[in-house]
Amino acid sequence: MKVVIVGAGIVGTACAFHAASAGLDVTVVDRAPTGAGTTSRGEGNVLLSDKEPGPELVLARLSRTLWDEAGRELGAASLGLEPKGGLVVASDARGLAALGEFALRQQAAGVRAEPVDRVRDLEPHLAPGIPGGVHYPQDAQVEPVVAAVALLRAAVRRGARVHRGEVTGAVTGGAGRVTGVRTSAGAVLPADAVVNAAGTWGGEVGRRLGAPVAVHPRRGFVLVTEPLPPMVRHKVYSADYVAAVASRDAGLETSCVVEGTRGGTLLIGASRERVGFDSTMSTAVVAELAARACRLFPFLRDVHLLRAYRGFRPYCPDHLPVVGPDPRAPGVVHACGHEGAGIGLAPGTGALVTAHLLGRPWHGADPAAHTGLLPGRFLRSGGGSG
Repeated sequence: MKVVIVGAGIVGTACAFHAASAGLDVTVVDRAPTGAGTTSRGEGNVLLSDKEPGPELVLARLSRTLWDEAGRELGAASLGLEPKGGLVVASDARGLAALGEFALRQQAAGVRAEPVDRVRDLEPHLAPGIPGGVHYPQDAQVEPVVAAVALLRAAVRRGARVHRGEVTGAVTGGAGRVTGVRTSAGAVLPADAVVNAAGTWGGEVGRRLGAPVAVHPRRGFVLVTEPLPPMVRHKVYSADYVAAVASRDAGLETSCVVEGTRGGTLLIGASRERVGFDSTMSTAVVAELAARACRLFPFLRDVHLLRAYRGFRPYCPDHLPVVGPDPRAPGVVHACGHEGAGIGLAPGTGALVTAHLLGRPWHGADPAAHTGLLPGRFLRSGGGSG
């Protein structure tokens, strides 16, 4: 089976890794270097802690297992994989009660969630007076671009190829089946299946393939501090982060997320707003994120920021990725719309896409069981044009 994967970000490279490992003939197409899009603008989150029970959490749990498997096969250092765990903290008693109820639902779905009364035992530099939180030992972090490059190199060792160029349209055969893609350089790449792993551009690539999906950009900022001694042990975020992730509001949503890197810098987020592909620097958002981080970790008031960067998350209206074959265009399989969770969900997405391509179960579950992620849900709701 010849498979063309459109997109060399973390999701596309994970699809290439799993498809090539299964013996498929894989070509990855992207107009930019590996991981140059949204992948390069992410924090590297591999999280279970922020997901409600449902299809995304199922995919997240599978992905968490597969990240560990990839770490053993390729080397954890080659992925920048660090199983640091996460700590979610509440600012008041009401928030703590809501966080506890959320954790109970996750525990019932198989997530390790451990209530913590003395959060400063885990993070000594937290502000005093925080009433409690929940520790998620399964949360982890990878270095996004490093991981994408490692996955693609492993796929190439298994026979995959890389083609630099922009996909401009589909080649179709009988009954409208997609049999390949055309690129901006005039090349035609034949394919038995085409995987749309174009991230934020997944809606446009879907349109070019005759299968548009409702994927839109959602801008976010991340701040980077000067290198510091180890000060933050886990990924630490406030409980309102979960609500910001799930919000459908087009306006600005901010919450506090702080985590360290191996290089000693701290990453501070997170913001979300739907402003199209407007990449304008917003000093107001930067100031709000910095202020929230200082309230959570007071020592940050004396720390310098090195830079702030921004990128676009591939947002779907129901906050779930689109993974699976498109009934309107036989031969097209989507793997996009992961919003801020694409890095964490990439391995599971690659495995699920490969299972769809082969028509085989994966980890004991038939691909058809993941109906909550299939693109047909937008067609039923009238939102498929994206």
